[in-house]
Amino acid sequence: MSIISRTLRTGLAAAALIIAAGTASAHEYKLGELHIGHPWARASVNVGGTAGAFLTVENNGSTSDRLVAVSTPVAEVAEIHESFEDKGVMRMRRVEGIEIPAGGEAKLAPGGYHIMLIKLKQAIMPGEKVPATLTFEKAGTIDVELAIEKPGAGADMGHDHKKMDHSAH
Repeated sequence: MSIISRTLRTGLAAAALIIAAGTASAHEYKLGELHIGHPWARASVNVGGTAGAFLTVENNGSTSDRLVAVSTPVAEVAEIHESFEDKGVMRMRRVEGIEIPAGGEAKLAPGGYHIMLIKLKQAIMPGEKVPATLTFEKAGTIDVELAIEKPGAGADMGHDHKKMDHSAH
């Protein structure tokens, strides 16, 4: 292999990495001092059913903020929930908001705080992106896209859907 071929191959590999990194970072959003990372939801073919949505919010500011509301045109209702264990059964309940401390972060992940998309108006399939609007108490609102992942995505994070009591919403 000639030096030119090796140089070209190395250059193409580096370009591919740069493109891949750009694609990954394109799924991040900034609202003032808040950084919203990788908003995603689990796929669901059940029109009228539910799906969980997740993201991370970092607060680079000097004052706390709160995620207080979420909306999306793909569900009649979007609520902020927390999962908790009660007598060996995972349950969840609606909460009025999630604190994002100054200099800290809030993780919405399977098995903890999350967004419930209730009464889905359409199936949401892996590979799709669906719009959502996040409302923060101080920073205001931002439109994001939820990347739709396969059903059961994030199960390694402690969310066992089969043992979850969804009766509280």
